[in-house]
Amino acid sequence: MKPLINSINALNESVGRAIAWLTLLMVITQFAVVVLRYGFNVGWIAMQESILFMHALVFLLGSAYTLHHDGHVRVDIFYQKMSLKGRALVDILGTVFLLLPVCVYIGWISWDYVAESWRITEGSREAGGLPGVFLLKSSIILMALLLSLQGISMLLQNLLIFSGASNKDGES
Repeated sequence: MKPLINSINALNESVGRAIAWLTLLMVITQFAVVVLRYGFNVGWIAMQESILFMHALVFLLGSAYTLHHDGHVRVDIFYQKMSLKGRALVDILGTVFLLLPVCVYIGWISWDYVAESWRITEGSREAGGLPGVFLLKSSIILMALLLSLQGISMLLQNLLIFSGASNKDGES
């Protein structure tokens, strides 16, 4: 199980680190939009839309990375006082009954939406906008997949902790 856990974690770590560069690119692009608009009275819809695309990708594809690093908001009034096995049990139940079903639902409910976008190779509704809206919409399904994989990794890790075969750091 540990090689699978490590592989999933490595995948989401790589995706998260790569996608994090979009935040810098987003700031630079937004700066350029402002300078061009107010300094030179020039603007491009595609450039403005690219900021929206990057923002969506950071949130969608960065969610599994954030989960891997336990960065999502959690109300842990009781959780923080629990034993390691108690926290593992809570995480197991949360993953099985909340995280994975929500990921499956998101993937299932967005499938037709994304498929239709691919069928028509949807582009921007704005003249001069970006042509790859169908690619952006595909990131919804990719988010559900990456988040599900990270949930499976967490589930397996917490099962090892709960069974006493591992501690929180993954050591036996």
